Amino acid sequence: MTLSFRGRLVASGVALISVGALTVSCSSTSGDTADGGIGGEIIWADFGGPTNESRQIAYFDGFADEYGAEVTSVTTEDSISYPMLEGEAGDYDAFQVSAAEVLNYPNGMRELAESAQSDLLPDELRPYLLGGFYLGMAQGWLTDTFPDGGPQDWVDFFDTETYPGTRAWPGAPAFYDSSYEIALLADGVAPEDLYPLDLDRAVAKLDTIRDDLVFYQSYAEVQQLLVSGSASIAVSVTGQFNALRNAGQDVTVQWNQAFTTPQGFVIPPESSNSDAVAALAEWMNDAENQATFVERTGYGPVNSAVFDVLDPEFAETLANSPEHDGLVIPWNEQWRADNKQAMLDTYTEWLAG
Repeated sequence: MTLSFRGRLVASGVALISVGALTVSCSSTSGDTADGGIGGEIIWADFGGPTNESRQIAYFDGFADEYGAEVTSVTTEDSISYPMLEGEAGDYDAFQVSAAEVLNYPNGMRELAESAQSDLLPDELRPYLLGGFYLGMAQGWLTDTFPDGGPQDWVDFFDTETYPGTRAWPGAPAFYDSSYEIALLADGVAPEDLYPLDLDRAVAKLDTIRDDLVFYQSYAEVQQLLVSGSASIAVSVTGQFNALRNAGQDVTVQWNQAFTTPQGFVIPPESSNSDAVAALAEWMNDAENQATFVERTGYGPVNSAVFDVLDPEFAETLANSPEHDGLVIPWNEQWRADNKQAMLDTYTEWLAG
């Protein structure tokens, strides 16, 4: 069973091999326009929706004006992206990946110029990810649900007597997200001892709360479940809580023991307009441009200078805010990349009951 990029969100050692011969700054396949611009077209593959719309506004429109290169967005397809990671020809000039793809396909992407690399990314990802952002995964609730204060950690999340009500929980096999880590923390495992994940122990702990879970099939359902009162607490990517806040809801997000993982895009070796994508990588790493994207989406930045641009109160809502240092837990991306099939298979079996 092939796990899609969307499911591996989330899925962000294997030594990363420098592909200097394929470095973007040395490639030239697009041809400059007469007025000094780059020109041509970039085929950009992501998951569409509001996040793509935010990229269009924050990045693509201004880039087209500045460089004369149009960005055409398409919905990413595994049947195209995976062969391109293997070095085959394909339609994309850049496409979305999780950390796992970078770690598992070190020869399947071009290296970025150093000036386009983002300083908040881990060392093993920094040379390859452009247009990056940080996802957070946490528990959140409408503040009025627990007027005296809600759960403080994952042990509390499993305490349905003290904090009554159903919990919105990932219900699609590929959306296992942080389920194993959450269950193990609730079962008494210390954060520093999480990896390697004991999947059997995690599933046994999940069984203890199964009757109190309401399963969602898409992240957008999280907002509906909370607002309707169908769930008291939700576990989700934190962008869903930001969306509720933007809609006027008073939402509490518990950042203690929340999880973070970086996402981004890569340039495959067979990109047909590598000069333009190299310029776009620089454009997307610009602090002002990236701040516009962050403000629209609530995703965390990958350039530390963005925090100097953002309103401090808003910055505290981001997954990788400095305010959350010591609270949030980064995934062990290498372990998860090495064991993603076992994680998927175990979660699929557990959901099936």
